[in-house]
Formats: sequence, C-alpha cells, structure tokens
Amino acid sequence: MAYLSVAVPVPLRQLFTYTHSTPLEAGVRVQVPFGPRKLVGVVIDVIDEDSHEIENVKKLKSVEAVIDEYPIVDAVLLKMAQWLWQYYHHAPGEVLHAMLPVLLRKGEKAQLVPEERVRLTSVGEQSQSNTLSRAPKQKAFFEALQTSSLSAQQSRKLYSAPAVKAVIDKSLAEIVEVVPELKPKGWLSTMKVAQKPTPDTEQSVAIAALNRQQDNFAISLLEGVTGSGKTEVYLQAIEPLLAAGKQILILVPEIGLTPQTVSRFEKRFNIDVGVLHSQLSDKARLRVWQRARAGELGIIIGTRSAIFTPLKTPGMIIVDEEHDESFKQQDGLRYHARDLAAMRAKQHSIPLLLGSATPALESLNNALSGRYAHLHLTRRAGGAQHTQLHVLDAREQPLHYGISQALLTIMRQHINAGNQVLVFVNRRGYAPALLCHHCGETVMCKRCDRPYTVHKSQNRLQCHHCAGTRVMPRQCEACHSSTLVTAGTGTEQVEDGLMSLFPDAKQVRIDSDTVRGKDKLHSTLDAINRQEYQLLVGTQILSKGHHFPHVTLVAVLDCDGALFSADFRAPEKLAQLVTQLAGRAGRAAKPGEMWLQTHNPHHPLLQDLVNNGYGHFARHALTERKAARLPPYISQFVVRCESIDSAQAFSFLQGCRGVFTSYSNELEMNGPFPSLIEKRQGRFRFMLICSHQKRAPLHEALRQSLPFLQSLNQASKVRWSVDIDPTDFS
Repeated sequence: MAYLSVAVPVPLRQLFTYTHSTPLEAGVRVQVPFGPRKLVGVVIDVIDEDSHEIENVKKLKSVEAVIDEYPIVDAVLLKMAQWLWQYYHHAPGEVLHAMLPVLLRKGEKAQLVPEERVRLTSVGEQSQSNTLSRAPKQKAFFEALQTSSLSAQQSRKLYSAPAVKAVIDKSLAEIVEVVPELKPKGWLSTMKVAQKPTPDTEQSVAIAALNRQQDNFAISLLEGVTGSGKTEVYLQAIEPLLAAGKQILILVPEIGLTPQTVSRFEKRFNIDVGVLHSQLSDKARLRVWQRARAGELGIIIGTRSAIFTPLKTPGMIIVDEEHDESFKQQDGLRYHARDLAAMRAKQHSIPLLLGSATPALESLNNALSGRYAHLHLTRRAGGAQHTQLHVLDAREQPLHYGISQALLTIMRQHINAGNQVLVFVNRRGYAPALLCHHCGETVMCKRCDRPYTVHKSQNRLQCHHCAGTRVMPRQCEACHSSTLVTAGTGTEQVEDGLMSLFPDAKQVRIDSDTVRGKDKLHSTLDAINRQEYQLLVGTQILSKGHHFPHVTLVAVLDCDGALFSADFRAPEKLAQLVTQLAGRAGRAAKPGEMWLQTHNPHHPLLQDLVNNGYGHFARHALTERKAARLPPYISQFVVRCESIDSAQAFSFLQGCRGVFTSYSNELEMNGPFPSLIEKRQGRFRFMLICSHQKRAPLHEALRQSLPFLQSLNQASKVRWSVDIDPTDFS
C-alpha cells in the first residue's frame, strides 16, 4: 500500500493523503473522491512514513483512477508550483489547476488524440485534376491533396465543406483518423533566417552580452527608448539558440500585441510559432501545450499564463514590456508572471531577458543595484528622431468636446500635412457621468455607488466596475426634471466631436467596445498602417508596443486625474503611459510630437517627463520611494476583504490586525480602511496593508498567522484573500 500526497483543486492551503496499490510518480494526474465529488488532482509526492505515523490512516480514501501513464507536470514545473503556493500562500490544488490547460483539468488525456485528415484514394492518385475543371473549388482542393494530406477541418474552412464532400463522394479522396506525429526540434527542418538589418553599436553590445549568457542563469534588463529596436535585439539574440535546438518562451502583456509579434518572428525564421492566450479554444491551447512539451515548437509566444507552458529544451525566456500591469494576476492565484519567469529561468539555468522603454521601478532598482545586467538602447532605430513632448495649458481655454482650441489647431496642421494623429482618451463610452441639470443628482450604480458611464451609441448606461447596464433615463429620479446632461468626455464623444470638426478626415475609434471579436484589433491596426485613417481615437489599447509609421502627433486630452491619485504607484503608471504613448509618434522618417493637455501645467511630474524623460523620472522616483519606505525598498502584502455588510468586513480585518500584532510587533500595518473603489457588485471592500523591511520575516508572520485568520469568527462570513506584492489598490 502506497500513501500519496495529492494536490486537489479546492480552496484549502494543504495537500491531501490518498492510498493506492502502488507508488505513483510525482506529476501524474489522478481522479480522487472529495466529499460527494470526484476531482482531478496531481500527485506531489509518495509519503515515506510508516502507516501508524499517518494521521487517521484508517479513514483515508483510495485513488479511484490513474489518468496519466507518465508525469505531465515535469520536475521543474512541479518545483515552481511548490514555490508558488509557498510564496503566495495559496491553495496547492488551485496552483496546479491554474498551471494546466482547461481540458487537462477536466481529466482529458494528455496524449495527442487522433485527428481527421483527408488523403487521396488509389483512384485519386491515378486521376487528373482536369476532370474537375468545371468545379474550381474541388479542383483546387484535389490539387492540394496531390502534395500532401490535409486536416479535414482546415480543408472545409479553406475549400468549403460541399467541395470537400464532393471530392470524397467521387472516391477521389477519403477521411482517415491519424495520430499526429510530434517531432522534437521539428522547426530545424524549415528554419531559414531571412535577411536582417545590421544592428547599431548599442544593439550589437546588447546582443553580444546576451549571447555570452547562453546555458547560464542570468537576468538582463534591456532598457530601450520606444522605437529603439528591442524586438530586433530579441530576434538576433535567440537566433543561435534556435539553431542549437533550444526553445524560446516569450511573454507579451496583451492579446492585441500577439499577432504582430508572431508575424515578425515567423517571417524572420520561417518556422511555426506557438501562440497561447485566452481567446483560443480549449483544444487549440492544449495542442500548443502538447507541441511545446514535445519540443516541436521552437518559439512560444503568449500572455501571462503562458509562463506555465512545459518546454523540452528551454533556451531563453523573454518578457516584453515587462513593466505592464497585465503580468500581475488580480484575482485567484495573484501571481506576477515576471517573477515566475525569473524563478523558472533559474530552475532551467537559462537567461531571462526583460525588455521595456519604461521599466518597472522594481526591475530598474534590481538593475541599478547590480542584481540584473543592465543593457541600454538610447537611440531610435533607423535614425528616427525622439518625440518632442510639450505641455499645453488648458486653463481658461474654450473646450470643444474636451479639446482646447490650441490643440485643435495643432491637430489640423498635422492632418493637412498628410499625417496621422492619435488622440488618447483614458475613458471609453460617451461620458463618465449623467446628471440632472436642475438639481445636480448623478445617476449612480446602486451596486457600486459609482456613476454610470453613458454609452450613447447603445442608448444605455453602463457601470464599468460591475458591468451592470440600464436604459437611458428620460428624467431625473430625484426631482423628475427632464434636463439630463452628460459630464466629462469619453472616446465616443471625442469621436463624434472630431467628426464634426474634421469632416474630411477619416477616423477610427479603438477601445474595448470597438475591437471585440477575433482578429478585429489586428485588422484595424493593419488599416491604420495602410493610412486608411487620419484620426485615431483610443484608450490604453493604443499605447502598447504598436508601430504606427505615419503618426506624427499624439494628443493626450486629460492626464490630471492620475496626478492626484491616492495610489503611490499612480505617478509611475502615468509616466509609463505618457512615455509609451509618445513612442507611437515619429517612428519612421517623419518627426513626431506629443501634447499633454492639462489644467496643471506646472506639476513637477509633467515637467520632469517633458524636460528630462522617463529615465530621470524613474531614478528620482526611486529616491522618493526609499525615503518614504515604500516598495521596492520594503515588502508588502494586502489582506483584502469584501462583504455586503461593511461593518462585518471591517471587523474581520481588525481581527486580522490583532492576530498579526500578537505574532510580531515588527510588522508595519496600515488599516483597515476602504479600498479606493469602496463598493463593487453590491459588496463593501476594505484592505489591511502589512509591510516589513525584509521579505522573509513578512512571509513568516503571514505563514504563522494564516491558521488563526481562518479561525476568526467572521472568516466564513466574508470573502477575503491575501495579495503578495500588490500592484493595484483599487
């Protein structure tokens, strides 16, 4: 009889013991009973103890089924999982659950399943395509089959289902089930490096430094101004690794960046690139997971969760736009993909490359202190000039749809010159609020106590915090007046306004309302690069990594909100946003400029950015953080709590504070106090921030305190969670 330690996907911070007739390898999935349910768990270890030393040994349940013949979670990923649940103080089963593709969580086989393929019959092999000349689709399909067999699904998509059926009905082709063959290092057979530009001096230094790190663990921060050719450094740095049969894992912050990144890598190396993100089907994600695990894919590009992809021959991990908040999971297992990338690179003894024009202060501090290698790209590629930043004083100026007259004049000059103008508005919808002109009452979401956003095109109000909607009211609910007016501006209103102000200029709005659906964003970006539009109105979607060679002006309509935020990270986030946006202009031969419209033109942050750039701001911000004893010079965790009863949530966090105080008087605690968004989806939200100069004592205090937190009277009556290294306090 063997005793197995199994991670079961339940929200409990422990492993569970089950019995089995024989020992099983760690990383194997098993089906186990858990109360009335049957769950898929992962074997973590075989307990090497005598049966009488195991607690409640007679009550132990046995494994009902062994799903895998061999481990599907390798030793490196298993070790990373253990680090994950220890560092983030999370339930082990939920950690393993998050690391696997959806179908594997449900108990599907990890091996490749047979797929339907179409091939020529013996009759078809002896036939000529001329016999199908009256049916062009059938002929094209038949000629394709003469080269090789085709996927049945892909055939129906490319040549139409009726054409495929017709060829089969004529006995020219047949459908067979074939188990795909996975070939380790399969990309080597097709790999052919396309012509590449000659790197400049700074790029050459960076590439040489990265080449020296091969087969060794090292972390490098590539700090390069926007448009300096960071992607080209990636391409040339991984070339020798791919040629040596090593796999490359690349993380990008947004799905929108994936198509253009994939395209560049495929064109350069003429190989199939694996893609992983949330918009893929479960089958497609499992297929990429299988191919990566078998070593068939040389490059895998994906968003945050791609860090869990198994690799047979890992060579390098790259985190592009490493500063981006999207790499931090904000619910469930609140991991940071950048930190996991560092942990995984260390386990594999391979280099990790972090790239950004606006590195996170944590990464920059590590580079400046010598923990990371620090690589610089200070010049834009191809001789492009740096974007000129300007502050535009909007005080006492008449505003047209949120745009000052002076800014309209500048925009008109750029449009008349045949260039593109990007107008940034950090709020989608028509207006952020609807209020009564008579009594001043604002239409509020009762579940969140926040104003509804007006979506004029849909004739609806929408809460951007809980996604709740309601029809546009005809009159004020307080005084019954019909004089309802909007307050503030959103992308919709700016789009409408620019249509009337620039009737001859074709424009496009890019926000989460307009780019929903597969490939919508990609096709819109292609149209922009073809100069089909002169005016681009959008949100932060437009700020990240896109190449717009014809944009010469970026106009930011309102940056005042972030200047006075209660979040200590707000200046950093604003500086990153402004710098990234500025990088969308002047990327080719045409010089670019950026205008920041503000009612606070003399604010030190804006002046520092405009006159000295992000590098100077970031280094000054680090000095301020050190003086204020804030991250990255201290470690933090946040205990969050939410409840329909605000007093209950507050009381629970007070109890938490009491527990932490009784354990250690070295912890610095702030709170409990309301979150920046106090109410969401009908629940009141509070937080308790705990800090310590060193990470180890902080985590030890939390580890020792967690059992007592779980036993508090309110613990089962409220929703609560622990967020390690928090980045968002909203």
